[in-house]
Amino acid sequence: MSLPAYPATTPSSIPPQPDPNSNSQPNHPKFPSSPHSPKSRLIRSQSHVVSWTSSIALHCRHGRLPEAAAEFSRMQIAGVSPNHVTFLTLLSACSDFPLQGLRLGGSIHAYVRKLGLDTENVMVGTALVDMYSKCRQLDLAWLVFDEMRVKNSVSWNTMIDGCMRNEEVGEAITLFDQMPERDAISWTCMIGGFVKRGCFDQALEWFREMQLAGVEPDYVTIISVLAACANLGALGLGLWMNRFVMNQDFKDNIKINNSLIDMYSRCGCVRLARQVFEQMPNRSLVSWNSMIVGFALNGHAEEALEFFDLMCKEGFRPDGVSFTGALTACSHSGLVDEGLRRFDIMTRTHKISPRIEHYGCLVDLYSRAGRLGDAWNVIANMPMKPNEVVLGSLLAACRTHGDVESAERLMEYLFEVDPGGDSNYVLLSNIYAAVGRWDGASKVRRKMKAIGIDKKPGFSSIELDGSIHEFVAGDESHLQMQSIHAMLHHLFLELRMSGYVPETEVQKSYDHH
Repeated sequence: MSLPAYPATTPSSIPPQPDPNSNSQPNHPKFPSSPHSPKSRLIRSQSHVVSWTSSIALHCRHGRLPEAAAEFSRMQIAGVSPNHVTFLTLLSACSDFPLQGLRLGGSIHAYVRKLGLDTENVMVGTALVDMYSKCRQLDLAWLVFDEMRVKNSVSWNTMIDGCMRNEEVGEAITLFDQMPERDAISWTCMIGGFVKRGCFDQALEWFREMQLAGVEPDYVTIISVLAACANLGALGLGLWMNRFVMNQDFKDNIKINNSLIDMYSRCGCVRLARQVFEQMPNRSLVSWNSMIVGFALNGHAEEALEFFDLMCKEGFRPDGVSFTGALTACSHSGLVDEGLRRFDIMTRTHKISPRIEHYGCLVDLYSRAGRLGDAWNVIANMPMKPNEVVLGSLLAACRTHGDVESAERLMEYLFEVDPGGDSNYVLLSNIYAAVGRWDGASKVRRKMKAIGIDKKPGFSSIELDGSIHEFVAGDESHLQMQSIHAMLHHLFLELRMSGYVPETEVQKSYDHH
């Protein structure tokens, strides 16, 4: 059976397995005559398998799949037959490195197929399902799964996770319903899958169903649910999750506490995030980064930089995320010189190569300070192409400062990197409208219509008693809309009495055009 085309160090083929129906004797290497018993020779043979498998595993752990394949071939040439652990080691590596693992994984599948392990050995069959799922070959994963004669809960959960990973939600739900017995991992596969797809509402709905089914969540479930709460701003449910965690054995789990810090920070409750941080018995670099970024995003620049310096004093070496938080803090507070100093420390002292998010922070730093020329220079000298986020921050600054010419130049870049994004077109249209350039605003709207881009309706959401209520502009479908309008009218009167005057002149003028 031929192996995939790897470098020249890899033998071109694996010696064929003997035909079980043949009368010829297998061509195994013969050990020298010895007084040892057959049992001793068996133990010696098994030790050879373990040694070869350990050598293969060493390459696999470091992602050196060509070397692992070459070692596997040398194992065959040496006359040592692999066992199921050898195959599991190779298949796991193919799953962990899917970009280079499919060809090797296919060859290993062909080998275990000859031995019948893909259908008879539940661990090997499940490993094949996982490998094909992560290599985006869901049809092959289904083929292996359907032909497995023995399946356990791990097999079912792996197939469900593969469906969610490949965005086949309907198939995942059908498989989930067909499971003989569901455990916490089964529910977590569904919940985590929805979180990864950005379907946070559905993730929380499945978590509620999990509770009703009486299945106790594990720490992985908790992390997925906290991620959904963070993205939805569901503080109430996040608080409930925190109370739940305090009564569990994994209450001191670093990953869960990091998730709680992130959830509270993104819900705007930095004080609670800090409380979780200070109560942690052990902290990781992620813990510090979560606090630094949380402070920065909530406008607490001084605390963010203070925590950054304290982290360094505690012996943690800052990484790219740490500096992203520090630069964001400087940007939101207008600390241009401090931001530039931190960027210089990152590159010169810590030898961290800036990524696009670091250049984006610099662009935002200059843009918020009104130094649009410097922001342009950063974009022009970046070693990579700017994305829509980097360009969008400068475009927003162009609106703030009424710089129509720069906005038009930026849109040439944006048309290229994000041709289907509606927000940048709308922003440019508003820039024209703000300076009375109605012809330009109309031209942008016509262009959007010509290329089939519709403005996505904006929406806001609020959490009440653990439920998320979403509101779209102009939507009157909410059951309590009458009470909502009454409260909004009351708030409007309060604002009027406080001296607030809405800025509607520009919008009214634009509507007439």
